[in-house]
Amino acid sequence: MSQRPTFPKRAVITAGMPYGNKNLHFGHVGGVFVPADAFARFLRDRLGAANVLFVSGTDCYGSPIMEGYRKGVESGQLTGTIEDYVARNHELQEQALHAYQIYPDLFAGSGLAPAKDVHEQVSDWFIRTLYQHGWIEKRSTAQFYDVEAGQFLNGRQVQGYCPVQGCKSEKAYADECDLGHQFEPSDLIKPTSSLTGTTPELRPVDNWYFKLPEFLDYLKSWADEQERRPEIRSVVTQTVREFLGAPVIYLKNELEEQYRTIAEKMPTHVFRPAEKGKQSFGLEFSSIDERDAAREVLAAAGMRYRTGKALVPFRITGNIDWGVPAPQLDGEDPLTVWCWPESLWAPISFCRTALKLDEGAGAGRYSSDDWRDWWCSDDAEVFQFIGQDNLYFYGVAQTALWGAMQDGPAVLHPHGDDLRQTTLVANHHILFMGQKASSSGKQKPPMATELLDYYTSDQLRAHWLALGLDKKSVSFNPKIFDPKLKDQKKAADPALKEGTLLTNVFNRLARSCFYKAQELCAGKLPAGSPSEEVRERADQAALAYEQHMHDFEFPLVMQVLDDFIRSANKRWTTRMREASALEGDARAAAELSCLVDAFYELRCASVLVHPIAPVGCEKIREYLQLPESMWSWEHLFEPLDAYLATLGEKPGTHQLKELPPRTDFFERPACQFN
Repeated sequence: MSQRPTFPKRAVITAGMPYGNKNLHFGHVGGVFVPADAFARFLRDRLGAANVLFVSGTDCYGSPIMEGYRKGVESGQLTGTIEDYVARNHELQEQALHAYQIYPDLFAGSGLAPAKDVHEQVSDWFIRTLYQHGWIEKRSTAQFYDVEAGQFLNGRQVQGYCPVQGCKSEKAYADECDLGHQFEPSDLIKPTSSLTGTTPELRPVDNWYFKLPEFLDYLKSWADEQERRPEIRSVVTQTVREFLGAPVIYLKNELEEQYRTIAEKMPTHVFRPAEKGKQSFGLEFSSIDERDAAREVLAAAGMRYRTGKALVPFRITGNIDWGVPAPQLDGEDPLTVWCWPESLWAPISFCRTALKLDEGAGAGRYSSDDWRDWWCSDDAEVFQFIGQDNLYFYGVAQTALWGAMQDGPAVLHPHGDDLRQTTLVANHHILFMGQKASSSGKQKPPMATELLDYYTSDQLRAHWLALGLDKKSVSFNPKIFDPKLKDQKKAADPALKEGTLLTNVFNRLARSCFYKAQELCAGKLPAGSPSEEVRERADQAALAYEQHMHDFEFPLVMQVLDDFIRSANKRWTTRMREASALEGDARAAAELSCLVDAFYELRCASVLVHPIAPVGCEKIREYLQLPESMWSWEHLFEPLDAYLATLGEKPGTHQLKELPPRTDFFERPACQFN
């Protein structure tokens, strides 16, 4: 066999956490959770289930949850506490995932039992470690205050226009926009309070901030390393590098004369003339502090400006009530942890919770119940599946935070272990009918469970994995929601492009195997070794599939499956037609040889399709009457007789479950027959 990719001994897979203020629309499921689940299922089959931890959960804290709860209570639609509100949404999210056969080892809630207490402990550990290392500092910054309402506003209670140069977002909040850009509250353009509709004022508050700008060189080295890994998607490093330039302020070209009159009052900087066709010139500074000092000069002169992307201090704490309690480090009033940093280390909390539950139950489900064997060991790897909007947090902030946690005090790292940097698998946007889908935007996407009235989970999983979100944003265009196609009975449904491979071609191959075995072998699995040609084709498909899975190239995975299953089905049809021209023993021998080959291909195809379309594949396993070890790659490259020998069965004796006429393994909803 050719050189095969290497995999870790243990793997953690985690998917971006949905906010606890709503159920899941299709983008949450198709853009992040399905790829994560398919990869987790593959690794369970490839490495053994004991060596894989798939965790995710509801992000219970943050201003979107607080604002959703406030509006629900005011409108009379909600009763109970904010924790009740989050718990209800968490339950709906988990039900939606299960409807798509997505079953993490633990889908928890950062503010809900059983993970809540563990998450608070992990948050305390992170912040105290950063403090002891000297990587966080107390800073007095401005926070929006609604004079009419008489209260400070959380992030989502303020809305304006993003001040970052080149960003066109009109949905920016107190210190970040909906595209993930970070900025100072004082830079927000046209801020408006959602409580009263008035313009809020800025008042100083003290919080702890992580010294992110000091990790510039560290992040550059990390980005260089990621670029040397062929499996890392270009969107990861390209997005991260956008924040690794020098701090810049942009001013409109018509302000250049006014700028010249105050230039000497600013810290030392470099004037960057406007590029051809651009409407702004730039002022480049050597540090973020010098840029901030210049901002004060410009503000005093009444000059409007925009800032470029750069590393800014990353907020760790906040002063809202609904949040993880922050440790009191320097006699400050009690604070809570800002939702973004604690959501970055939440997967660690979830892993520790899952392992703690396993250890407490004495189940021994995992190869180790020590979380450090999963997050700190050189033979382990963490794979984080996220959307491109969150790359600032996972690629920039998290990478620097993990670096800051290294070489921690012995009391916190009793084994001297350091957190290993994670592998980021970022998808571009999954659009809906050509537009960005957002439950808070103009284009309302269908909820994830709503689609299951028209498609099976297997069909949608296969389609979403084939979209090619690793390369660019791609639109999901289900016929049932397309006014141009929904009433055209003969028009093809774009959402079924990959599903037909399952419901048509793979169904035919599987049915052919079982019905012919019932005819020739009394319903037993035929004995014998597959031909060298068939074995080589199956092995090549498995190896290509393995490489593409390793590289997260899911569209190529689907292409391998399409080629392999179609060729296997075609080979069956051709050989059975040739056999039908023979007579007597010659015909029986030819049909039996074809059947042995076809079952070998069916087993291989089922193992490879299993992570993508688990419902139909589990039905195939049910009728094969084989244990779950069927999915293991340990015996994938051996004849079925060799695998059956490990189960203590002799060739030709394994009984299959009788397949009734016209049985489908990969089913279609009734509406698809109309």
